[in-house]
Amino acid sequence: MAILQLALKSLWNRRFTAGLTLLSITLSVALLLGVERLRNESRSSFANTISGTDLIVGARSGSIQLLLYSVFRIGNPTNNIDWQSYQAIIKHPNVKWSIPITLGDSHHGFRVMGTTPDYFKYYRYSRKRPLQFQNGKPFTDVYDAVLGAEVAEQLGYQLDQKIVIAHGAGKVSLIKHDNKPFTVVGILNKTGTPVDRAVHVDLRGIEAIHIDWQGGSPTPGMRITADKAKQLDLNPKTITAAMLGLSSRISTFKVRHYINNYREEPLQAILPGVALQELWDMMAVAEKALLAISLFVVLVGLTGMVTAILTSLNERRREMAILRSVGARPAHILLLISGEAIGLCLLGILLGIGLLYSLLFIGQPLIESHYGLFINIDWPSTYEFGLLGILLLASLLVSLIPGIRAYRYSLADGMTIRL
Repeated sequence: MAILQLALKSLWNRRFTAGLTLLSITLSVALLLGVERLRNESRSSFANTISGTDLIVGARSGSIQLLLYSVFRIGNPTNNIDWQSYQAIIKHPNVKWSIPITLGDSHHGFRVMGTTPDYFKYYRYSRKRPLQFQNGKPFTDVYDAVLGAEVAEQLGYQLDQKIVIAHGAGKVSLIKHDNKPFTVVGILNKTGTPVDRAVHVDLRGIEAIHIDWQGGSPTPGMRITADKAKQLDLNPKTITAAMLGLSSRISTFKVRHYINNYREEPLQAILPGVALQELWDMMAVAEKALLAISLFVVLVGLTGMVTAILTSLNERRREMAILRSVGARPAHILLLISGEAIGLCLLGILLGIGLLYSLLFIGQPLIESHYGLFINIDWPSTYEFGLLGILLLASLLVSLIPGIRAYRYSLADGMTIRL
């Protein structure tokens, strides 16, 4: 107890230096836990880019390729799905709902996705959260468009604004469907998923703008107006992919087997969760880099603590000598120095946790509204407590460096005045 009181008084006597050391440890702990929390939530958000969908169906290719173009709007399919095949699949008794997807066009570099109103009803992301509108409503007309939050923000679009879709998925297209403009009827809330960077239109709208096209270019001498196109049969001939929701999890492999062995055309059904995990594993190096950076920051904090204690030892040699002269043993000196370091580290951990949760409570709604990333606020996980335990143990080990040095100071050395 006397050693503890002595350590507290010694720290108070050096409160400015101790305060700077404590601040360094506090910021290091807050950054370590913050990066870890952000890393886990980013991984969770990535894994829940699409949630509640049991199967994704597309032309036979690789599972990651199908995931990339159907969910992340990256790349292009090897082939399309015949509309009749899609109709046969959704009639399977275990299919509860379906969302058809058609890709191939763009608007100022943003992918245009043709779908049905069921997309806004059944699509889920981030722990089965539904899509919500910040303005407007789902499309109902052939030439209605619903914008992702990032599209509306970057292009400055508002409701009732006319937009023109370009042919192809490139950022620059010389061929535009300018005779059939779309009207913005809805703008979605930010989700932090590829939904934010997509323009959503009705499948019939995709069919209407291509009804007077053939082979990827306008048919010479054939020009069908927007109003006339609405009166024609706009059921699509093919779609790019489809998302399926099943009546039960038990039927997942049964329906998957049925689709993978579909005789009319080569199709593939993937489990989005498994494919997302495969894709995340390919990018694991970035996740490890984040953790490495935070650990280096903690190492810098501990190094600063040791440096501050070592620097103060020269000023405290007379203090150590006086303690020795009144009966303090070398072990007491070691315990004093190590106790100060561990105390600073423990207090820094507590303050770091407090700082992190204060920032989370303040920043959670801002991060969600601006970046679409929902950071869950709950108690530190077992892994995070483990990191803090390792940090505390590391502080004990590094405190032995100045502790052993002080331990070796002799009474005569401490009382000697050096010129």
